[in-house]
Amino acid sequence: MKQLLVVSVLGEDRPGILHELSRTVRDCGCNVVESRMTLLGGEFAMLLLVSGNWNTITKLEAALPKLEQKLGLTLSSRRTGEREPRHDLVPYAVDVVCLDQPGIVYNLANFFSERNIGIADLATRSYQAAHTGAPMFAVQITVNIPSDTHIGTLREEFMDFCDQLNLDAIMEPIKT
Repeated sequence: MKQLLVVSVLGEDRPGILHELSRTVRDCGCNVVESRMTLLGGEFAMLLLVSGNWNTITKLEAALPKLEQKLGLTLSSRRTGEREPRHDLVPYAVDVVCLDQPGIVYNLANFFSERNIGIADLATRSYQAAHTGAPMFAVQITVNIPSDTHIGTLREEFMDFCDQLNLDAIMEPIKT
């Protein structure tokens, strides 16, 4: 029976971390199903969803503390199950760009939380505007909107919300 393990990885960035992680997963007889990796400051950060049978997942769990010591990383893992498909949710992409200011992520999360809309994915980045050098902030979010939500009303509320906070935003359905 297929087993799933979520592994989080954090440590100082250097070449070879991904190679060592993926080799350990492979050598234990497991498979990477999904993953996200990024550099945050000088740190390497990664999340992996790994699959295998009970024996291979147990072998990987036993190998992680040794890998943590060898690479000087912070690793944690947790068994999980398959996500149940939800046909009552409609995925939407939300893109926001604005001058960098405190509280942007909080305000966006609050807007969707107050409407019982789950956030499935979120990525942010800071950068300087090309011509002015102004500090900018970009957010890409995937939200799952309940199918009984009136999209037109939600979109209007969201655009008003963004106007109040001086956020340039787009909300559109994800084409699958």
